[in-house]
Amino acid sequence: MTIFDIPVRTLDGEESSLAPFAGKSVLIVNVASKCGLTPQYEGLEKLQETYGDRGFSVVGFPCNQFMGQEPGTAEEIQTFCSATYGVTFPLFEKIDVNGESQNPIYAELTKSVDAEGYTGDIRWNFEKFLVRPDGTVTRFAPMVTPEDPAIVSAIEASLS
Repeated sequence: MTIFDIPVRTLDGEESSLAPFAGKSVLIVNVASKCGLTPQYEGLEKLQETYGDRGFSVVGFPCNQFMGQEPGTAEEIQTFCSATYGVTFPLFEKIDVNGESQNPIYAELTKSVDAEGYTGDIRWNFEKFLVRPDGTVTRFAPMVTPEDPAIVSAIEASLS
């Protein structure tokens, strides 16, 4: 079983999985609407627009585990993301990324090590995981913006 087989729900509550993204390049991000890093939605959407037609997608998982910075309902989250940042990439249900109720996708992703050698629990909103078509994962700290050359070059390399 891979992260692409794990059942999840869309933000609309429909049963789903990441299966449509298997074999593609996917940037998985835990997102929040009331965080100092929330403006990263703009950069994430730009990545989606730039690379979306080349087998790439951003995938967002709202999470309220960090100082209650994603308190909204699914409808409020969807409205905020589309009205404020024009988000077109898929958003899934609000989940826990750490702790006893950690979503199994994040149980797998958090085994990855970032550039500073960090592995384990998600540190904050907007931690990013690039899953390449071959299944390898590159982890980026929350403060690494979507426009950062490290992310852009990793995405471009995964698409060639």
